[in-house]
Amino acid sequence: MSTINRRQWLRTAGLGSGLALLGGIPAFAKSEALPFPARPLADVIRLSSNENPFGPSPAVREAMQKAFDHGCRYPYSYQRELLNLLAKREGLSPDHIVITGGSTEGLKITGLTYGIENGEILAAEPTFLAMLNYGEQFGAHINKVPLDDKLRYDLDEIEKRVTNQTRLIFLCNPNNPTGTIVPADKLKDFCQTVSKRTVVFSDEAYYDFITEANYPSMVELVKTGHNVIVSRTFSKVYGIAGIRIGYLIARPDIAARLRKNVVAFTNVLALFAAKAAIEDTQFYEFSLQMNEKAKAHIYASLDEMNLEYVPSHTNFVFFKSGKNIAQLNREMREHGVMIGRPFPPYLDWCRISTGTMDEVKLFSSALKKVMS
Repeated sequence: MSTINRRQWLRTAGLGSGLALLGGIPAFAKSEALPFPARPLADVIRLSSNENPFGPSPAVREAMQKAFDHGCRYPYSYQRELLNLLAKREGLSPDHIVITGGSTEGLKITGLTYGIENGEILAAEPTFLAMLNYGEQFGAHINKVPLDDKLRYDLDEIEKRVTNQTRLIFLCNPNNPTGTIVPADKLKDFCQTVSKRTVVFSDEAYYDFITEANYPSMVELVKTGHNVIVSRTFSKVYGIAGIRIGYLIARPDIAARLRKNVVAFTNVLALFAAKAAIEDTQFYEFSLQMNEKAKAHIYASLDEMNLEYVPSHTNFVFFKSGKNIAQLNREMREHGVMIGRPFPPYLDWCRISTGTMDEVKLFSSALKKVMS
């Protein structure tokens, strides 16, 4: 199913972005069992890491079980089938794809490749730090640009800061932890223009959750030969964060350079899991639907408590609690809920992941008690 068709499915199901009323989300009939039931509630529910609580799907589990017969083999000979599948999906040749041990490895090897020997990396603050922290270990200088007043990447300010020392610009879009996206036209124009001066990295870990019609992936610029790298992951909508597999998409010469720095790679079970996940469109669509339903419940709860939040294009919501996040973390943990870590300088904001409906209801109950 194509990206556009997936979004058309969401819109016809009444799940367009921006819905904040539970009544706008179609519920499963009481007599209808969920096709992918949630696991039992834990003593402490984890809404801190943006995971999909419904995964892995039965199809992925079955594929991994069958893969045990190949567990005695090194994974290199098994990656070609996945490379071909990903290349077909993205509309590129396989030499554009670099398979990694989760997209985090892709971020880290890019930080190493472009940050070594005092290379400058431009990025927003706050944003996802895997690339930036790793690059710093190898001598990178991180030039941090504050978000704009809508908690989005300030592309105008980032462009102003590009110099001959800038080796990479990191975009996390949708951004973690804010859940915001850059306006489509501005994003494409920025990447086309700035990639003539330096490399642009677009982290699209949460791209699948965007319901804005025809929102572009920067893979389109890779196809036209721009200096753009895109990262994707199987950790989020596909629900296999613990299996560790992701990939980078880049022009073949850039991909070859990045491939030399891959360290962890991945394993046979992950390769089989990823192939099954791509083909399991039922689980994919179900995950998107349940995410919107859980997100709507969170919005409704925050509205009831008059707490400010940012409409999200991801599987988490960033909201202003008014409490120091360290204190809020402790208090929520006492009520059996794990929430997101601190994201300076927004230390009185909280990132909460969407979980199952039972989990987000427990979150809402706990937050009301803590905020009362």
